[in-house]
Formats: sequence, C-alpha cells, structure tokens
Amino acid sequence: MGWHDAAGRVSPAHPDARPAQLPTNFLFFSPRLSSLTFPTAAASLRAGCRTQESDQRRCAAAAGAEDFRMRVVVTGASGYLGGRLCAGLADAGHAVRALVRPTSDVSGLPSSVERAYGDVTDAESLAAAFEGCEAVFHVAAAVEPWLPDPSVFIKAAKRTLTVKKIIYTSSFFAIGPTDGYVADETQIHQGNTFCTEYEKSKFLADRIALQAAAEGVPITIVYPGVLYGPGRLTTGNLVSRILIERFNGRLPGYIGDGYDRESFCHVDDVVSGHIAAMEKGRVGERYLLTGQNMSFVQIFNMAANITNTKAPNFNVPLWLIEIYGWISVFVSRITGKLPLISYPTVHVLRHQWAYSCDKAKRELGYNPRDLTEGLAEVLLWLKDEKLIKF
Repeated sequence: MGWHDAAGRVSPAHPDARPAQLPTNFLFFSPRLSSLTFPTAAASLRAGCRTQESDQRRCAAAAGAEDFRMRVVVTGASGYLGGRLCAGLADAGHAVRALVRPTSDVSGLPSSVERAYGDVTDAESLAAAFEGCEAVFHVAAAVEPWLPDPSVFIKAAKRTLTVKKIIYTSSFFAIGPTDGYVADETQIHQGNTFCTEYEKSKFLADRIALQAAAEGVPITIVYPGVLYGPGRLTTGNLVSRILIERFNGRLPGYIGDGYDRESFCHVDDVVSGHIAAMEKGRVGERYLLTGQNMSFVQIFNMAANITNTKAPNFNVPLWLIEIYGWISVFVSRITGKLPLISYPTVHVLRHQWAYSCDKAKRELGYNPRDLTEGLAEVLLWLKDEKLIKF
C-alpha cells in the first residue's frame, strides 16, 4: 500500500526515502469563553500552553526530527475518538493511515490521512493495513455494544514485521465498578457479573490483550473514562448528546439521585494520552486515561452555573429512566437512530466508576484539563452549532 493523501498525491509528511525510527521510549477552542461567568485567565493560559505544545511537535516534525515522525495506522478511525486521534497524530507530524470500512463516513478525517479499506474482523485486510507501519492504534469498537475478537487483530499485528508497538484502546469498564472507592490500574475486574454486554466484551478483550502482552507482544493498554468534548455526536460522545437533551427541555430533571460516579475526560486529552503511550508507555502496562470523578447530577449543576441557567429542581428516578430506555430501544429499531439511553445504561448508573490517572500523569505526562474548562468549551460549541440555546 502506498502512502498517499485522499487525492492520491504523495504526502510530504510521509518520507519514503528514510523510514522513521520508533522512539526508545515511546478544537474547537472558542474565543467567546471570556463571556462566561467564571474566571478565564487560567483557562486561556492553559489553552495557550496546549497550542504551544502542538506547535513544538509540528516544528520538530518539519525539521525532520525522527523521534516525532512515525508511520502509524489507526483502526476505528471513523469513530469519535479514532477520528480525533488521526487528526492529533497528523498534527504531530506522523504519517497516518486510517483503517475504515468502505461504508464509513470519513469526511471528518484530515486530507493528509491515507485511507485503507477493510474490516477489523478480517485478518487479511488488517495485515494489509498494517504493512509498513511501526505503530498500531486499535481504537475500533471503543463504544459499540459489540467487540470483534482482538485475537484476530493481535495475530495480524504479529505477522507484520514492521510493527514495533501496539496501543490497545480498552475502556474503564474493563477495570470494573468502584462502589465507594477510587481504583487504579492494579484493579482486576472480578468477571462475575456485568451491567451490560459491552462491559463483558471489554473484560474478555482485556484478558486477551494482557495475555498477549505476557507472551511478548508489544502491547500497551489504555483505558479512557467517559469521553466528552466537541465533535461528532456518535455513541462515544454521550455527554454532548445528554446536554442537548437537557437544554432542549427533553430531559428536565436530574438523571438519578447522584449516587453514580463517572470519570469524565476530554477527548483531546485522551488523544494526547494515546500519543504519549506510543512514545513513552511501557510494553505490557495499563494506563487509565481518565479525569475528574463526578455524578451526572454534578454535571448538570456545573452546566447550569456555566451558562447562568436554572438547574433542574427534581430527580428522574432510575426505574423511570429504565422504562424510558426500553421505549427508546424499541423506537430505535423502527427509526434506525441510536437511543440516547438504553435500559442497560440504568444498571451502569446504579454503580460508581471512579478512577485515578496518577500513573498516566507520572509516566506519560498525561494532563487532563479541569472539567469546568472542558465543559464550558463543549457548551459554547453546542451553542455555536445551534444545537442548544442559553
């Protein structure tokens, strides 16, 4: 497979004469942020630092610094996280190939990203997509309620001699619930009961990935929390979809009683964590790419404070949300549109999923932004897109 951009041109970011070396270690920002009701100096400074970091990476890549330039392939590139990861890798100067299905919507991918058409369940198309790449990001099926057998992916990567590192995107669900405490990467899911089939599939896939690492496959596993941020309104962007329902009056009350805890992380911070895992992550290690642990009641209150709007004055009990979930699934089968909340989601909300990302901070330099800053960005983006009003 040749390295070409979407128009078939050879990309200057993809040097053919000198293969890149694998390192030994391995936006939506709105200027209207100042119109909000909380101090913005720190947020503006932080955004400037992030832009400076990105500029430094681009400059290093343009200067031919081999530590910053690799040939990489991303599965699940048409999804919320996968698409942002492709953009982040390209922005950092890497030569990026995206493995997508022929029917996938790739309109959001940068023009410099090469498209490879195939399927993550087909070993031959995987091996063809991996050919010539030094690092593989397996992001496919990060949020869907099914999960292809990762052993197919691992076998294809082992067949490709150029692959030196695999970043496997798992999920906090693979770590397991944390009722009453905050967990880290040392927690192993008990595997006895599961809230959803998706949680079960992530648990099983995690076991396969860990076993492959024990057998010498160069895998580093990352575990994102609940993603939020601007971008495509897919199943992976649940927080934005809930905010749309909230601000359009279709979700007038709090979700549950506030017992739940989720670890919210901005999608672009998780992208940076993935790239850092490629550059610095230790083979066979697990890294939680999470953020602040909060309930959806707290998220709703924070959104109300940011937008200077009224917070809900009642709670929608989980039993009622479960009925709504059953109805939503029934309607989705008729309309083909994804339900906002399905009935298994209620089982998730009856537990806590709180995690520490201290290991990723220490070893990867992972730096999740404050949730107030990130949520303000999302709310302004939704307003600019005319999806909500406030």
